[in-house]
Amino acid sequence: MTNPTVENLVIIGSGPAGYTAAIYAGRANLKPVVFEGFQVGGLPGGQLMTTTEVENFPGFPQGITGPELMDQMKAQAERWGAQLYTEDVISVDLTQRPFIVRSHERELKTHSVVIATGATAKRLGLPSEHQFWSRGISACAICDGATPIFRGAELAVIGAGDSAAEESIYLTKYGSKVNMLVRSDTMRASKAMQDRVLSNPKIEVHWHTEAVDVFGNGQMAGIKVRNNQTGEEREIHAKGLFYAIGHSPNTALFKGQLELDDVGYIVTKNGSVETSLEGVFAAGDVQDHEFRQAITAAGSGCMAAMLAERWLSSRNLITEFHQSATVQDELPPQPTQKTEAQEEAGFNLQATRHEGGYALRKLFHESDRLLVVKYVSPGCGPCHTLKPILNKVIDEFTGKIHFVEIDIDKDPQIAENAGVTGTPTIQFFKHQELLKEVKGVKQKSDYRQIISSHL
Repeated sequence: MTNPTVENLVIIGSGPAGYTAAIYAGRANLKPVVFEGFQVGGLPGGQLMTTTEVENFPGFPQGITGPELMDQMKAQAERWGAQLYTEDVISVDLTQRPFIVRSHERELKTHSVVIATGATAKRLGLPSEHQFWSRGISACAICDGATPIFRGAELAVIGAGDSAAEESIYLTKYGSKVNMLVRSDTMRASKAMQDRVLSNPKIEVHWHTEAVDVFGNGQMAGIKVRNNQTGEEREIHAKGLFYAIGHSPNTALFKGQLELDDVGYIVTKNGSVETSLEGVFAAGDVQDHEFRQAITAAGSGCMAAMLAERWLSSRNLITEFHQSATVQDELPPQPTQKTEAQEEAGFNLQATRHEGGYALRKLFHESDRLLVVKYVSPGCGPCHTLKPILNKVIDEFTGKIHFVEIDIDKDPQIAENAGVTGTPTIQFFKHQELLKEVKGVKQKSDYRQIISSHL
């Protein structure tokens, strides 16, 4: 578990701040180690993994989805030699030098640290929140909005900022109506986003309105709300409730070791990214509660890597790793929609990997192997996170199982028949019997154990 060498730089966290720091540190021959995170503090890739169109990041005049942007940043960091681990850091010791950073899988010593742990979406703590979580309540409209239960249904979003506005607009693609619950008589969203919300005929803004609880029978059916001026309570019938109510900085690892402000954000010096401890730098939303933009997070990641290099150099601590950027393969051509005749002609029962409704129907009735079905949706950040994790496991069982990926936006009827209420969802079948269902993103060992137990 223990690595006897001392790293130049360990970056804790990913997102635009962590990945940009990795790019700059990699180009400086520092060979940074990046702990992307896994389940603690949100998704690897940060909050942009739950964002649809990013229209204000320079260089993308037509916009780009958050997960696509993070995929490109991650690939660029790897191209320049960054070593990435999709693991949570469980402890950090900044009281001794070199510093010690630990995950469940490894322990590293490092001369410098960049903290890019970001912030986590808040929950309301409604009385029935746990009962209806993933059965109507979600903190990610981008992940779950396309699921069949929300199509053509009345929905609701709680929040008043840009995220709430964006999610409300996104949900109009699927729901019949979106109720936006705002506690005051104004929105905090940018003027452009407010205009888009208020001009959308499918969005109704409820001012001075707070959620009291949700109700339903197994599946969410509506929200009890209260007017915080009159005290009047009423019900809004909605099948989905999406939280967009702000974030808390992910700084629990650093309490007592670094200076934090009253809210828990890391305090940095003079508008820089230097923390109260030499050799430790903070970038992105973990230290920024004013701008909170992808571009400012990326900029602070650049600053953190450059200052870390200067600090290491001034103390003669750098071990250089010279390398050239790896040449990336050309992007594969985008697949075209196949007819059923083409799918039938190209179907191979002996192959392990398949995709689409035709393959699922064939395998469900004809396969004698364990059938693993992954349901994903467009723009789903956790789906992007799951892909490399599950791919490695599937590769281990080539020829022993069948694997099918279903895009619930292309095959909504299949997802509805399967009872899928959010993405990503993995279902395991044998002889047409559902053996197990797993929601969200788990570790490789979890999927490996489930598959092994049913072979």
